[in-house]
Amino acid sequence: MKTTTLGNQAEQTVAEELNRQGYKILDRNWKTKVCEIDIVASKEKVVYFVEVKFRSGQAQGSGLEYIGPQKLRRMHFAAEVWVQAHKYDGDYSLLAASVMCDGLNFIVEDVLEVEL
Repeated sequence: MKTTTLGNQAEQTVAEELNRQGYKILDRNWKTKVCEIDIVASKEKVVYFVEVKFRSGQAQGSGLEYIGPQKLRRMHFAAEVWVQAHKYDGDYSLLAASVMCDGLNFIVEDVLEVEL
C-alpha cells in the first residue's frame, strides 16, 4: 500500500476516534502554500489542530516520538495561519495522535495535547 494511502487511512481512523469522543471534525488535510494541518476539530468551544503520526509497526516506536521542537513550531505556525484565515478568536490547542497498524487494522494508540 502506498504511503499516502496509509497516511489517509491513519487520518481517517483518528477522525473516527475523535468523533466517538465527541469532537466535531471541521476540516481534513487543510493546506496552504506554507503549511498543512491533518485534522481540525472542535469540542466544547475549543478548536483542536491535530497532527497524525503513523507507524507501520512497533519496531519504529511511537509516532509521538517524532514530534520534536521543530515539528511543534510548524504545528503552532499552521494553527496560527488557520486562525487568521478563518478569523477565529476563540481558544485553541494542539493535539498529536499516534496510529499503528497490526497488519489488518489501524489502531489509535494515543491522542495527546501538546505544548503550544
